[in-house]
Amino acid sequence: MGEIPDEEHEQARQSRGSGSRHVYDVLKREILTLALAPGKPLDETLLAHRFGMSRSPIREALVRLSADGLVEMLTNRSTLVAPIDLAGFPRYVEALDFLQRINARLAARFRTETDLSRMETLVRAFDEACRNFDHLEMSATNRDFHMAIAEAGRNPYLARSYGQLLDEGRRILHLHFDYLQSAETEGILHSDHYDMIAAVRAQDVEEADRLAHKHTLQFHDGFMRFLRARYEDDFRFDLTSRMT
Repeated sequence: MGEIPDEEHEQARQSRGSGSRHVYDVLKREILTLALAPGKPLDETLLAHRFGMSRSPIREALVRLSADGLVEMLTNRSTLVAPIDLAGFPRYVEALDFLQRINARLAARFRTETDLSRMETLVRAFDEACRNFDHLEMSATNRDFHMAIAEAGRNPYLARSYGQLLDEGRRILHLHFDYLQSAETEGILHSDHYDMIAAVRAQDVEEADRLAHKHTLQFHDGFMRFLRARYEDDFRFDLTSRMT
Protein backbone atom coordinates (compact mmCIF):
# COMPACT_ATOMS: atom_id res chain seq x y z
CA MET A 1 0.00 0.00 0.00
CA GLY A 2 1.21 3.52 -0.80
CA GLU A 3 1.93 6.10 1.85
CA ILE A 4 -0.72 8.67 2.66
CA PRO A 5 0.34 12.10 1.36
CA ASP A 6 1.48 14.62 3.97
CA GLU A 7 -1.40 16.98 3.11
CA GLU A 8 -3.92 14.24 3.89
CA HIS A 9 -2.25 13.64 7.25
CA GLU A 10 -2.51 17.37 7.95
CA GLN A 11 -6.17 17.51 6.94
CA ALA A 12 -6.94 14.54 9.20
CA ARG A 13 -5.07 16.16 12.08
CA GLN A 14 -6.91 19.47 11.67
CA SER A 15 -10.25 17.69 11.38
CA ARG A 16 -9.58 15.76 14.58
CA GLY A 17 -8.47 18.93 16.36
CA SER A 18 -11.60 20.80 15.25
CA GLY A 19 -13.79 17.93 16.47
CA SER A 20 -11.95 17.81 19.77
CA ARG A 21 -12.44 21.56 20.30
CA HIS A 22 -16.16 21.22 19.58
CA VAL A 23 -16.55 18.38 22.09
CA TYR A 24 -14.49 20.32 24.64
CA ASP A 25 -16.60 23.46 24.25
CA VAL A 26 -19.92 21.60 24.51
CA LEU A 27 -18.93 19.49 27.51
CA LYS A 28 -17.34 22.45 29.29
CA ARG A 29 -20.54 24.44 28.91
CA GLU A 30 -22.63 21.55 30.21
CA ILE A 31 -20.32 20.98 33.18
CA LEU A 32 -20.17 24.66 34.13
CA THR A 33 -23.95 25.06 33.95
CA LEU A 34 -24.43 21.78 35.89
CA ALA A 35 -26.32 20.18 32.99
CA LEU A 36 -23.73 17.45 33.58
CA ALA A 37 -23.91 16.89 37.32
CA PRO A 38 -20.80 16.53 39.50
CA GLY A 39 -19.79 12.88 39.67
CA LYS A 40 -21.59 11.88 36.45
CA PRO A 41 -19.70 9.24 34.42
CA LEU A 42 -18.53 10.28 30.96
CA ASP A 43 -18.36 7.21 28.73
CA GLU A 44 -16.08 7.72 25.71
CA THR A 45 -18.06 5.30 23.54
CA LEU A 46 -21.38 6.98 24.30
CA LEU A 47 -19.85 10.41 23.71
CA ALA A 48 -18.39 9.27 20.40
CA HIS A 49 -21.85 8.11 19.35
CA ARG A 50 -23.43 11.36 20.54
CA PHE A 51 -20.99 13.59 18.65
CA GLY A 52 -20.71 11.30 15.65
CA MET A 53 -16.94 10.93 15.72
CA SER A 54 -14.23 8.50 16.77
CA ARG A 55 -13.03 8.11 20.34
CA SER A 56 -9.71 9.85 19.67
CA PRO A 57 -11.02 13.47 19.62
CA ILE A 58 -13.33 12.58 22.53
CA ARG A 59 -10.31 11.47 24.53
CA GLU A 60 -8.42 14.65 23.62
CA ALA A 61 -11.34 16.78 24.80
CA LEU A 62 -11.54 14.89 28.10
CA VAL A 63 -7.81 15.34 28.67
CA ARG A 64 -8.25 19.12 28.21
CA LEU A 65 -11.19 19.14 30.61
CA SER A 66 -9.11 17.20 33.11
CA ALA A 67 -6.37 19.84 32.86
CA ASP A 68 -9.07 22.44 33.64
CA GLY A 69 -10.06 20.48 36.76
CA LEU A 70 -13.55 19.84 35.39
CA VAL A 71 -13.31 16.07 34.96
CA GLU A 72 -11.42 13.31 36.74
CA MET A 73 -9.76 10.57 34.69
CA LEU A 74 -9.46 7.49 36.89
CA THR A 75 -6.86 4.72 36.74
CA ASN A 76 -9.39 2.25 35.26
CA ARG A 77 -9.77 4.61 32.26
CA SER A 78 -13.21 5.75 33.36
CA THR A 79 -13.92 9.47 33.51
CA LEU A 80 -16.22 11.43 35.82
CA VAL A 81 -17.38 15.01 36.00
CA ALA A 82 -15.26 16.40 38.84
CA PRO A 83 -17.14 16.64 42.14
CA ILE A 84 -17.59 20.01 43.84
CA ASP A 85 -15.59 19.86 47.05
CA LEU A 86 -17.83 21.66 49.54
CA ALA A 87 -15.68 20.48 52.44
CA GLY A 88 -12.74 22.28 50.86
CA PHE A 89 -14.68 25.50 50.24
CA PRO A 90 -12.98 27.46 53.07
CA ARG A 91 -9.53 26.62 51.65
CA TYR A 92 -10.73 27.52 48.16
CA VAL A 93 -11.90 30.94 49.37
CA GLU A 94 -8.62 31.44 51.21
CA ALA A 95 -6.66 30.89 48.00
CA LEU A 96 -9.10 32.97 45.95
CA ASP A 97 -8.82 35.87 48.38
CA PHE A 98 -5.03 35.88 48.23
CA LEU A 99 -4.87 35.83 44.43
CA GLN A 100 -7.73 38.30 44.03
CA ARG A 101 -6.01 40.79 46.31
CA ILE A 102 -2.47 40.48 44.94
CA ASN A 103 -3.68 40.77 41.35
CA ALA A 104 -5.76 43.83 42.23
CA ARG A 105 -2.76 45.44 43.92
CA LEU A 106 -0.56 44.81 40.89
CA ALA A 107 -3.24 46.10 38.52
CA ALA A 108 -3.43 49.35 40.48
CA ARG A 109 0.31 49.78 39.99
CA PHE A 110 0.73 48.77 36.35
CA ARG A 111 -2.62 49.31 34.57
CA THR A 112 -2.81 51.14 31.27
CA GLU A 113 -5.67 53.03 29.67
CA THR A 114 -6.23 50.04 27.41
CA ASP A 115 -6.61 47.81 30.48
CA LEU A 116 -9.15 50.18 32.01
CA SER A 117 -11.15 50.35 28.80
CA ARG A 118 -11.33 46.55 28.66
CA MET A 119 -12.48 46.35 32.29
CA GLU A 120 -15.26 48.84 31.61
CA THR A 121 -16.42 46.91 28.55
CA LEU A 122 -16.51 43.65 30.48
CA VAL A 123 -18.31 45.05 33.51
CA ARG A 124 -21.06 46.36 31.23
CA ALA A 125 -21.27 42.93 29.59
CA PHE A 126 -21.66 41.35 33.03
CA ASP A 127 -24.48 43.72 33.93
CA GLU A 128 -26.23 42.94 30.65
CA ALA A 129 -25.97 39.21 31.34
CA CYS A 130 -27.52 39.80 34.77
CA ARG A 131 -30.44 41.67 33.25
CA ASN A 132 -31.00 38.80 30.83
CA PHE A 133 -30.73 36.17 33.59
CA ASP A 134 -28.15 34.38 31.44
CA HIS A 135 -26.25 32.36 34.02
CA LEU A 136 -23.55 31.05 31.73
CA GLU A 137 -22.84 34.51 30.35
CA MET A 138 -22.88 35.94 33.88
CA SER A 139 -20.19 33.54 35.06
CA ALA A 140 -18.19 33.98 31.83
CA THR A 141 -18.20 37.79 31.88
CA ASN A 142 -17.52 37.84 35.62
CA ARG A 143 -14.46 35.67 35.02
CA ASP A 144 -13.34 37.80 32.07
CA PHE A 145 -13.66 40.99 34.12
CA HIS A 146 -11.52 39.64 36.95
CA MET A 147 -8.98 38.24 34.50
CA ALA A 148 -8.74 41.69 32.89
CA ILE A 149 -7.67 43.00 36.31
CA ALA A 150 -5.16 40.18 36.72
CA GLU A 151 -3.70 40.72 33.26
CA ALA A 152 -3.32 44.43 34.02
CA GLY A 153 -1.00 43.37 36.86
CA ARG A 154 1.54 42.05 34.34
CA ASN A 155 2.32 38.84 36.27
CA PRO A 156 1.30 35.90 34.06
CA TYR A 157 2.01 33.32 36.76
CA LEU A 158 -0.35 34.89 39.28
CA ALA A 159 -2.92 35.55 36.54
CA ARG A 160 -2.83 31.93 35.38
CA SER A 161 -3.33 30.56 38.90
CA TYR A 162 -6.13 33.05 39.48
CA GLY A 163 -7.85 32.01 36.24
CA GLN A 164 -7.82 28.37 37.31
CA LEU A 165 -9.50 29.25 40.61
CA LEU A 166 -12.09 31.38 38.84
CA ASP A 167 -12.91 28.48 36.52
CA GLU A 168 -13.34 26.13 39.47
CA GLY A 169 -15.62 28.67 41.14
CA ARG A 170 -17.94 29.03 38.13
CA ARG A 171 -19.86 25.88 39.08
CA ILE A 172 -20.27 27.18 42.62
CA LEU A 173 -21.72 30.38 41.17
CA HIS A 174 -24.21 28.39 39.09
CA LEU A 175 -25.31 26.46 42.16
CA HIS A 176 -26.75 29.60 43.71
CA PHE A 177 -27.43 32.04 40.85
CA ASP A 178 -31.17 31.46 41.12
CA TYR A 179 -31.04 32.20 44.84
CA LEU A 180 -28.95 35.33 44.33
CA GLN A 181 -31.27 36.66 41.65
CA SER A 182 -34.40 36.11 43.74
CA ALA A 183 -32.91 37.53 46.93
CA GLU A 184 -30.22 39.98 45.83
CA THR A 185 -30.76 41.00 42.22
CA GLU A 186 -29.98 44.61 43.03
CA GLY A 187 -26.75 43.52 44.69
CA ILE A 188 -25.67 41.60 41.61
CA LEU A 189 -26.34 44.47 39.24
CA HIS A 190 -24.65 47.04 41.46
CA SER A 191 -21.57 45.09 42.42
CA ASP A 192 -18.17 46.25 43.57
CA HIS A 193 -16.86 45.97 40.03
CA TYR A 194 -17.16 49.68 39.28
CA ASP A 195 -15.50 50.62 42.57
CA MET A 196 -12.67 48.23 41.78
CA ILE A 197 -12.15 49.88 38.40
CA ALA A 198 -12.10 53.30 40.08
CA ALA A 199 -9.44 52.19 42.56
CA VAL A 200 -7.30 50.66 39.80
CA ARG A 201 -7.70 53.82 37.69
CA ALA A 202 -6.60 55.97 40.63
CA GLN A 203 -3.66 53.62 41.23
CA ASP A 204 -4.80 53.33 44.83
CA VAL A 205 -3.15 50.04 45.76
CA GLU A 206 -4.59 49.79 49.27
CA GLU A 207 -8.14 50.56 48.15
CA ALA A 208 -7.89 48.02 45.34
CA ASP A 209 -6.74 45.46 47.90
CA ARG A 210 -9.58 46.33 50.29
CA LEU A 211 -12.23 46.07 47.59
CA ALA A 212 -10.85 42.78 46.28
CA HIS A 213 -11.01 41.33 49.79
CA LYS A 214 -14.54 42.66 50.26
CA HIS A 215 -15.54 41.05 46.97
CA THR A 216 -14.24 37.67 48.14
CA LEU A 217 -16.17 37.97 51.39
CA GLN A 218 -19.36 38.75 49.48
CA PHE A 219 -18.88 35.62 47.37
CA HIS A 220 -18.26 33.53 50.48
CA ASP A 221 -21.18 34.96 52.44
CA GLY A 222 -23.57 34.68 49.50
CA PHE A 223 -22.78 31.01 49.01
CA MET A 224 -23.13 30.27 52.71
CA ARG A 225 -26.56 31.97 52.73
CA PHE A 226 -27.51 29.80 49.77
CA LEU A 227 -26.50 26.64 51.65
CA ARG A 228 -28.47 27.67 54.72
CA ALA A 229 -31.53 28.51 52.60
CA ARG A 230 -31.39 25.15 50.83
CA TYR A 231 -31.07 23.37 54.18
CA GLU A 232 -34.18 25.09 55.54
CA ASP A 233 -36.15 24.43 52.34
CA ASP A 234 -35.25 20.76 52.27
CA PHE A 235 -36.14 20.12 55.92
CA ARG A 236 -39.29 22.16 56.39
CA PHE A 237 -42.19 20.04 57.70
CA ASP A 238 -45.83 21.02 58.14
CA LEU A 239 -46.87 19.36 61.37
CA THR A 240 -50.03 21.45 61.84
CA SER A 241 -52.35 18.72 60.65
CA ARG A 242 -50.72 16.23 63.01
CA MET A 243 -51.19 18.50 66.00
CA THR A 244 -54.98 18.86 65.68
